[in-house]
Amino acid sequence: MMRRVILEILLFLPLPLAAQPILTPEARPQPITLTLEEAIQIALVQNRALERVRLGVENAKAQVREAWGQVLPQVNLSASYTRNVKSANPFAGSSAGNLFNSLGFIDWLAYNERARTDDDPTTEPISFSEFVDRQQQGLEEAGIRVRASENPFAVDNQFVGSLSIEQTLFSKTAFAAIKGAAVLKAIGEQGVARQEQVLIDQVRRAFYGALLAQEHVHVVAQSVERTRATLQETIQRVAQGVAPQFQRLSAEVELANLETQLIQVQNQAAQAQDQLKLLLGIPIEQPIRLRGRLEAPDVSRYQQVSLEDALAMALERRPDLEQFRLEIKLREIDRELTQASRYPRLSAFANLNYIGNVPDYRSLILSDPDDPFTFSQRTNNFFSRDYWNPSIGVGLRLTWTIFSGFQTSARVQQRQLALKQAELDYAQQLEQVRLEVLQALRDLEAARRRLVSQERNVERAELNYEHARIRLREGVASPLEEREASQQLDLSRLNYLQAIYDYLTAQSAFEAAVGLILPPGQEDQFKLTLQHEPR
Repeated sequence: MMRRVILEILLFLPLPLAAQPILTPEARPQPITLTLEEAIQIALVQNRALERVRLGVENAKAQVREAWGQVLPQVNLSASYTRNVKSANPFAGSSAGNLFNSLGFIDWLAYNERARTDDDPTTEPISFSEFVDRQQQGLEEAGIRVRASENPFAVDNQFVGSLSIEQTLFSKTAFAAIKGAAVLKAIGEQGVARQEQVLIDQVRRAFYGALLAQEHVHVVAQSVERTRATLQETIQRVAQGVAPQFQRLSAEVELANLETQLIQVQNQAAQAQDQLKLLLGIPIEQPIRLRGRLEAPDVSRYQQVSLEDALAMALERRPDLEQFRLEIKLREIDRELTQASRYPRLSAFANLNYIGNVPDYRSLILSDPDDPFTFSQRTNNFFSRDYWNPSIGVGLRLTWTIFSGFQTSARVQQRQLALKQAELDYAQQLEQVRLEVLQALRDLEAARRRLVSQERNVERAELNYEHARIRLREGVASPLEEREASQQLDLSRLNYLQAIYDYLTAQSAFEAAVGLILPPGQEDQFKLTLQHEPR
């Protein structure tokens, strides 16, 4: 039921200021009514400071996934294309190029050897020049034009596609990073829990403060009405000649002062509501009504809780202390991570490449194996297997930093010092929590005493004012005495309301100090905790 109410309130909240149209007086947003529990629920959803801390937890979760990525397979795909406008001859400046020029002599020598050894009397060895002429004649008869090239190794187009896969088999740094990221996530979650406790305490204080401001307006308004009634009675008494003129003037001055005070407290009440709306994440221009009154709580609730019991609860329940403990663990993992850099890293890899060397001129000259002077021509297409070739390689890779110039030792020393600092911070925080709990107990006891005292004082002030009113009607008391009794009553009521506010905020501060604050909806767990407190 509570969640449904909160959802309805959030749905009826106006749009953000930048998205709001200019509203006419008739189209102003309708006021929404809030209880303390509803205000806390809205703050837990819309408070920007809490949302910022929650984003930190989401960031820590992403870091955990990133750390796990170090032990998962790494897959990389790359592709490249190169257009060789001009390629260098790898044999330029050496005699190796003559080897390829002599390939024609090899064909001539092979032909003459066959001519001498075959049984055909018509075939005779020929000179090299005649061999070249007959080859050229055969090319011309086949309609083939040989393309001249300065560099027989040049390839016009080069394509390279690569797929590499690497899997870590052993890496102490990766495993330490995973543990560190998990601890960092836990630190963030504890930070959210503590921020929720602090936010609930802040909402309580702001809500109680707004209620106190409203009650202040109510008390001053009652005082204005009483003074106005006293002024009317004084005017009648002056007209009847039974009271001097200065009493009427004095009553008029007091009424004017109270009306001015009423304007001031009304403005303070509006400012208190604005502060509450800012804390809840509600637009400032959205009017709200607060449902609830400042009523005296059960002042015996924590009266028997000792300092030792409160400290034990704080050590067990405060998320920020757990944050500091986790921070020490994180520093230990950070030291372990630095020490892990001394160990080797072993990984397995596989590389798959597909390489294409495609020339612009893709025509091939083929000679008849039985007749070296008969030629034919064939043209390959762009994706011919003659130009495209795959390659696959697998293996293991071991990397080990044997000596780093003593850098690793220095970093380990730094991490050790950071660990000692974290331990000192935890000890300091323990003392801070002890001080907070001690002050919270003192403030709670002082607020309880003031509340009990002011409750009796209001009863006496009400009785005193009633006697003054009766004495004034009977003519045995002056209006001045009645106004003094009225002022005492107003002051007593304001002091009583202030005492209630002080106790409620002191109680909330104590619950925040010992970590007993829980969001709405978990009150049963809260009560169960209190029932098991040592008395």
